[in-house]
Amino acid sequence: MSEPLLSVDGIDVFYGDIQVLYGLSLEVREGEIVTLLGSNGAGKTTTLRAISGIRPPSAGDVRFRGRSLVKLPAAARAELGISLVPEGRELWPQLTVRENLDLGAYHPRVRKSAARNLEKVYAMFPRLQERSAQVAGSLSGGEQQMCAIGRALMGEPTLLMLDEPSLGLSPILVEQVMRTVADLHAAGITILLVEQNLRKALEIAQRGTVIETGRVRLEGTSAELAANPEIRAAYLGI
Repeated sequence: MSEPLLSVDGIDVFYGDIQVLYGLSLEVREGEIVTLLGSNGAGKTTTLRAISGIRPPSAGDVRFRGRSLVKLPAAARAELGISLVPEGRELWPQLTVRENLDLGAYHPRVRKSAARNLEKVYAMFPRLQERSAQVAGSLSGGEQQMCAIGRALMGEPTLLMLDEPSLGLSPILVEQVMRTVADLHAAGITILLVEQNLRKALEIAQRGTVIETGRVRLEGTSAELAANPEIRAAYLGI
């Protein structure tokens, strides 16, 4: 079997003296959508931060295409093709939509193709083109999520990580976001998805990993997890 695109191997992560992840391991193969499941505080966001370099692990390893990332800063990981759409979007609210998107293409690998990538983002999210001169802080929640995803796409990611992309959105917008994630996957982007709407996440993902209190509790295909009585009772309300 080929080397996974992403391997997380036994990482411990702390915030000060508080340990949040305990020997956590997972892998994502090229072309997959893998979803991280778990309750609030389980460690899902911290896992994405450890992969992206925002919160480096104190033990264990994170490898991308077989290369260890633990000594690489976050900017260098973005240069390799790892993009994060953070929880809460974290746009620059006083900058325009266009300026936020342009900042997604800051690293040298993609700077030369920024104009072409901007056209692709506008084609995927026509509303962003309409709002290009508007400050990002004045956008609706759904528009802000489009902008955050668009900013990540400007970096031409090989691995796109999304942290709660449907958080705070109406049911109609949740459907749109999930279709967007599926479309990005169909376009060839490998995706690691943290999503509060577990039913929707399992519909579009191939595999899932369940985290409880910073440890991997269960792993399996989406069909296996959706059929698991514990998962159905704890997360799907069935």
